[in-house]
Amino acid sequence: MPKSTPEPGSTSPSLSKSASSSKSKSNSASKSTPKSTSGSKPGPTSKSRARSGSSGRSSRTTPVLIVSGVAVAAALLGVVSYTATKPSSPGSGGASSVAEVSADPTAGVYPELEAYARRDAADKLALGRPDAPVVLIEYADFKCGYCGKFARDTEPELIRKYVEKGVLRIEWRNFPIFGEESEAAARASWAAGQQGRFWEFHRAAYAEGAKEKGFGADRLAALAKEAGVADLTRFTRDTDSAAARAAVTKDQEQGYTLGATSTPSFLINGRPIAGAQPMEAFTDAVDAAAKAAKAKRGAAGE
Repeated sequence: MPKSTPEPGSTSPSLSKSASSSKSKSNSASKSTPKSTSGSKPGPTSKSRARSGSSGRSSRTTPVLIVSGVAVAAALLGVVSYTATKPSSPGSGGASSVAEVSADPTAGVYPELEAYARRDAADKLALGRPDAPVVLIEYADFKCGYCGKFARDTEPELIRKYVEKGVLRIEWRNFPIFGEESEAAARASWAAGQQGRFWEFHRAAYAEGAKEKGFGADRLAALAKEAGVADLTRFTRDTDSAAARAAVTKDQEQGYTLGATSTPSFLINGRPIAGAQPMEAFTDAVDAAAKAAKAKRGAAGE
């Protein structure tokens, strides 16, 4: 496969295009630092990137200003994401570094980005209590190898340790960047969600070896059946619907507005984390966010 079109999940995330205020500094760091192995991005010739990039430019031209100052926080996201996933020094054995989480629970947190959590009880692509003190937002692609690694190795433990105890809510954002099959899988996941089977579809699509089988129409129908989607005729209709396209586009535009250029990318109560980091990067971030949320509630007298 040519180097210009790497397989999903095989290359490092790039710096955020929205970080215009630090473009020169960021670009030089990107060029002089070895590749990371914890996130993935499309090759320059990806058709999806061309289409999604267009949506990104539109959303960056008219960004969704959730609160004052969000544009500045978004510009910093790319730099923070790169720092979170850059490789270790040569003397560390070449292992990917862990995204550092300070003992200060507010360090590396951009309060403006917390507002991107929807906390909608009717959100079929979310898991956990809407009023959970911590919200993890994941921007991911079903053809992304590192997204699959996170889904298989890390997410189940986060669900057991935090979601089931009411501490954490996970909100999914479809962020397809690897072409037409990525976009079709994103719409199919939304369609499965309309019948209450999003997470079952998510598990089937991210199973070991699943992405290598592709995400053509027949394959998506088979995954829906495996996920227990009851009405496959409705599933097919919903997958191709304008509503599915609008929902996926909404998620994509939010990701581009934030400066995400690779998958998986995460926000944990306003703290950016990029790539399929080791478990401790996520547990440290969730613990810090929960501690900060508790202190905030105490200060408010709740």
